[in-house]
Amino acid sequence: MIVQACINGARPRDFHPGLPLTVQAMAADAAACVAAGAAELHIHPRDAGGRESLAAVDETVLAVRQACPGTLIGVSTGAWIENDVERTRAAIAGWRELPDYASVNLSEADAPGVMALLRGRGVGVEAGLATVTDAERFVALADRIGVLRILIEIDIPDLSAALDEAHGIASVLERAGVRRPILLHGVDATVWPFLELAQGKRWSTRVGLEDGRTLADGRIVKDNAEIVASAVAMFRSTTAA
Repeated sequence: MIVQACINGARPRDFHPGLPLTVQAMAADAAACVAAGAAELHIHPRDAGGRESLAAVDETVLAVRQACPGTLIGVSTGAWIENDVERTRAAIAGWRELPDYASVNLSEADAPGVMALLRGRGVGVEAGLATVTDAERFVALADRIGVLRILIEIDIPDLSAALDEAHGIASVLERAGVRRPILLHGVDATVWPFLELAQGKRWSTRVGLEDGRTLADGRIVKDNAEIVASAVAMFRSTTAA
């Protein structure tokens, strides 16, 4: 069970004043999250104009690695970032400062190809499952056993429907005999209920401004480190019990 920090995602600049968008801000924010107890980092690199960019991975990963030596660093490969299959593949193939892992959304058409490319480069794969359909596609893959972990990542705003989808995904994985580590997370109103579900399942979770800007009591956070510290405290209290 770990708490991963997701520090920015695709959130717009005005989502929160502490949203880290420059390389320097991401490195400093990542270090603060690790100091607050984050075991790993998930980052969406941005170009000089603040736009998500796979071409910005080298500079960003290097800066974060220097700020957080020994901490595993992951990035997104979301199809929307480059909005073109060939540009996405070319960017990944050209990385020089490799992340430790990268998330791949099984809802995207080229997911199997991106997964194969990442593995060929020695980058771990987080298989992102947002729906039962994604899970069914994943378990049908011949090389599913090679992934680093499964992300059950639900973006349904209604908590009851979101929980149903999460349990449905877990059931597909269980029936297929998938034994990879699982990281579960929600978005906005479901972040903290899903953290509690992850606790109960002994799964990992992630928190940060990519997923939400409030604490469990609804207060707006000062920064990513405050969210991480709160999540880590909750996880540690469960472990101690």
